[in-house]
Amino acid sequence: MATQIFSNISLLANARPESGFIRGAELSVLPSIKNAYIIVEDGLIVEFGKKEDLRFEKEKIDVAGNTIVLPCWCDSHTHIVFAGSREEEFIDKIKGLSYAEIAARGGGILNSAKKLNETSEDELFNSAWKRLEEVSKLGTGAIEIKSGYGLSVDGELKMLRVIKRLKEKSSLKIKSTFLGAHTFPLEYKENRPGYINTIIKEMLPVVGKEKLADYIDVFCEKDFFTPEEMIIICQEAKKYGLKPKLHVNQLNSIGGIETGISLDAISLDHLEILNDHEIEILGKYKGSSTLLPTAAFFLRMPLQPAGSLINAGAAVTLASDYNPGSSPSGNMNFVVSLACIQMKMLPEQAINAATINGACAMEIEKDFGSISVGKKANLIFSKPVPSLAYLPYSFGNNLIDKVMINGSFV
Repeated sequence: MATQIFSNISLLANARPESGFIRGAELSVLPSIKNAYIIVEDGLIVEFGKKEDLRFEKEKIDVAGNTIVLPCWCDSHTHIVFAGSREEEFIDKIKGLSYAEIAARGGGILNSAKKLNETSEDELFNSAWKRLEEVSKLGTGAIEIKSGYGLSVDGELKMLRVIKRLKEKSSLKIKSTFLGAHTFPLEYKENRPGYINTIIKEMLPVVGKEKLADYIDVFCEKDFFTPEEMIIICQEAKKYGLKPKLHVNQLNSIGGIETGISLDAISLDHLEILNDHEIEILGKYKGSSTLLPTAAFFLRMPLQPAGSLINAGAAVTLASDYNPGSSPSGNMNFVVSLACIQMKMLPEQAINAATINGACAMEIEKDFGSISVGKKANLIFSKPVPSLAYLPYSFGNNLIDKVMINGSFV
């Protein structure tokens, strides 16, 4: 691959040597270079700096004036493998039904599970591939994808095999999470231990043998899985090398945070419902506190207290929760805007949370999430804009000119 030299960059954002979680006051710091250049070779960032320090004059490509270049989004929580949309439930929500009420009627996750089990693996792959292509053009360069809409041995394994195929074909970095414990299928409604035993005895051994997942997830919530059930599933999953990335505190506070921390979870995700004690312990938690503002927005729930978490020292991460029921969009640009507009995050905080912290939440920070020598050349080139803050400010406009993944424009 030829060397590519991009010069006349108005602002090169998130150019940092360190690659760990950014926390507390440091989340407000977005190291950037004005009037910059960047050199890409063989899909990697090999050099960057101030324009006047650029040693090459002939082969350089001057980008359009007022262009901002920043690392691609790292979306660490999605459910993009699904069989169909759920706009009928969207109407139910408008009429006043809650998420829990829709689920109790056989909607929600169970609705998606029914559709998925009736859909072929190839159909699932083709629809998910289109979604991947869409989000890549919106600036996402790394993504986590969960199972969880199968709720049967065949259905869950089918989903995970689709994710494996996506990994093999896509230029995006993809991490896979096994979420068989998303909810209880109707046939196990009165036999919770029976379904947990199916997960442990019939699903996990195949997941481990075929290396179908990197992580384990459990929806720890009232009327779904208890903290005690989450412990049983996660401890068994660890035997197959699966680390926990967990749904907690979306609808209720039932001890999921404390339990997740005791399980050494990589990330604790959702966190819409938090008390002061939970915010305090998340400030000391070494993993990611992953916020999904578009899900709260879509469900008309209070958005997460990002400011309190940041002040407590938490490693706040932003992700899309792309799924057919509660966040039918993978547009990380809107996630960043919503975080600024409704959660009062500064643009610098939101960009750090959606890039380097997202990479850390998928354990890929050595190669993704910031502008650093040796990292993958996954870059967003903006259209001409007056400032960094204009990106989340102008939330209804597509301000991306082009996206580079592994040194090639998509």
